[in-house]
Amino acid sequence: MLGAARRQLGSGPMLGQVLRRLRPAAAAAEVARGYSAAAKEMNVRDALNSALDEEMSADPSVFLMGEEVGEYQGAYKISKGLLDKYGPDRVLDTPITEAGFTGIGVGAAYHGLRPIIEFMTFNFSMQAIDHIINSAAKSNYMSAGQISVPIVFRGPNGAAAGVGAQHSQCYAAWYAHVPGLKVLTPYSSEDARGLLKAAIRDPDPVIFLENELLYGESFPVSAEVLDSSFCLPIGKAKIEREGKDVTITTYSKMVGYALQAAEILSKEGISAEVINLRSIRPLDRAAINASVRKTNRLVTVEEGFPQHGIGAEICMSVVEESFEYLDAPVERIAGADVPMPYAANLERMAVPQVDDIVRAAKRACYRAVPMAAAA
Repeated sequence: MLGAARRQLGSGPMLGQVLRRLRPAAAAAEVARGYSAAAKEMNVRDALNSALDEEMSADPSVFLMGEEVGEYQGAYKISKGLLDKYGPDRVLDTPITEAGFTGIGVGAAYHGLRPIIEFMTFNFSMQAIDHIINSAAKSNYMSAGQISVPIVFRGPNGAAAGVGAQHSQCYAAWYAHVPGLKVLTPYSSEDARGLLKAAIRDPDPVIFLENELLYGESFPVSAEVLDSSFCLPIGKAKIEREGKDVTITTYSKMVGYALQAAEILSKEGISAEVINLRSIRPLDRAAINASVRKTNRLVTVEEGFPQHGIGAEICMSVVEESFEYLDAPVERIAGADVPMPYAANLERMAVPQVDDIVRAAKRACYRAVPMAAAA
């Protein structure tokens, strides 16, 4: 199995090169965020690339495998320069066979290597979901701790732009349901760099859900973040903006939307606290409940489908641990409960927008216009 992993599995034009489309970056520039002593800016693409480079340099057991990660330098240029630096034994181009190269990666992890499996989109991980759940997630438990599976599954997740129902799903809730997996959802360059390093170093399988529309977004980064030893703890959320009137929990691209909503709300006298979850499994329940006990109100925001979603889990956690602190019903903002439409106008309606978050926060604060008055 390892011998197969070390061979260059495919070359030449790939179907992904035809399908690939560059999408516009996320809409408006986001409001200022409280990053400490930022010396420069870095986009998310470069943050991921530098994390891969540094971890591969530090540990020869780390290797990258996926479609177009080598010669083409990544469908989204995340692996730019890595093939030239580390060679085809550690940066392996594969055919379009997710089940095949994911299984090879899991087997390599059984034998002590640290594979990073790139999916061109997490929608394609469904072709390999048996290896991810039954082979990677369960092996440590089923072997009574004798087998560790230090593997990272990474790639873009969620809606992009104009790619239709089969390429626009958010898999956060899917994989967060599974014991044995860790699920990370970076937003900023700091998140991307620190969490990817943590994922690669972790002894357990990690699902690393990036967002295609964030790759070109730049964020301030401090000297600490740029240090090669920088690493973020798994399972710890970050308060992106402090507030006292309502808590907004979210992850990935929706963090930017929540920050924009918080800025709008501040002009209307509502102080919103924005929590960037960073980690979906494990979930930082302590941070969420501490914030709700301060603000007494909660709005959850996610791109995925509403039923059995991340917001539902957060709501239940608050009901179990902080129910007596709530002054209003929990508000949940999620994607529409329909397959993603292809038409741009319908697609926009199917994904949460800044105005949706603003309205939900106002309802939680009893500042919304009554339905009868609006009519």
